[in-house]
Amino acid sequence: MVFTGLPFAERVRRIHEAGFDVEMWDSRTKDIAELKATGARFSSMTGYVSGSLVEPDTADQVVSTAEGLIPTALQLGVERLVVHPAELVDGQAARPHWRSDAAMWLTAAKALERLGELGARHGLTFCLENLNTVLDHPGIPLARAKDTLALVKAVDHPNVRLMLDLYHAQIGEGNLIELVREALPWIGEIQVADVPGRCEPGTGEINYAAVHRALAGAGYDGTVGMEAYAAADPDDALKAFGTAFER
Repeated sequence: MVFTGLPFAERVRRIHEAGFDVEMWDSRTKDIAELKATGARFSSMTGYVSGSLVEPDTADQVVSTAEGLIPTALQLGVERLVVHPAELVDGQAARPHWRSDAAMWLTAAKALERLGELGARHGLTFCLENLNTVLDHPGIPLARAKDTLALVKAVDHPNVRLMLDLYHAQIGEGNLIELVREALPWIGEIQVADVPGRCEPGTGEINYAAVHRALAGAGYDGTVGMEAYAAADPDDALKAFGTAFER
C-alpha cells in the first residue's frame, strides 16, 4: 500500500531498506524467488484464496486453499496467514449477508479449528481479521472486532489468533483502548491506519500515541503493521508510522 508507483519487488526492497518487515496480500501473482532475493523479512500474507468461513458449502475451500499457500509461506518465512470472516473479491463481499445466525458461528468456529491444526503442523498462525461493514466491506457477517474476538476465544487454539485492525474497529466500533486491553491475550498482530482516509498515523482522528501507551502498559510486545496508504510521500509515511509507535 506504499510506493504503489513502483514494481512490487521494488516496493518490498524500499520497505526493507527503511528497516521494516513486509506484509502482502495475494502472493499468487508474485515472483516468490524475486521477493526472497530482496532479503526482506515477510511477517504476514493473505492465507486463503476462496471460500467463506461462515458458509457450510464453501468453508472447505478456505482450508484447502490455505493448505495450498503453505509452501509459499514457508519459503518466505511468513509467520502469520490472514483470513477473513467471509470471502472478499476485490475487497467486497463475494456473497453479501446482512444478518448472521447460529449456523454461521458454528461453521466459522469449526473451520478455524481446522486452520489451527493446519497451522500447528507447519509452525504458522492463522489470524482472523476484523473488518468494518460501514464503509469498506458491507455485507460481511461476523466482521466486527467483538465478533472476531468471540470466535477466536471460542476456538481457543494457539495457532488461531486475532488480526486486530484498529482502522476497521474505529469505523465500526470505536473505544479502541478498551478493545486492545480486552483482546490482548488473543492478538496475533495489530494493524493500523488513520480515519478518515486510511493513511498513516497522524493524518486523521485516532490518537495512536495514546493507543501505543495503552499497548505498552498492557505488555503487548507483538507486531504492529501499517496497513495504510501514504498521504503524500511514502518515506514520510513510514517515518510517521515509526514515530507513532516509538520505533
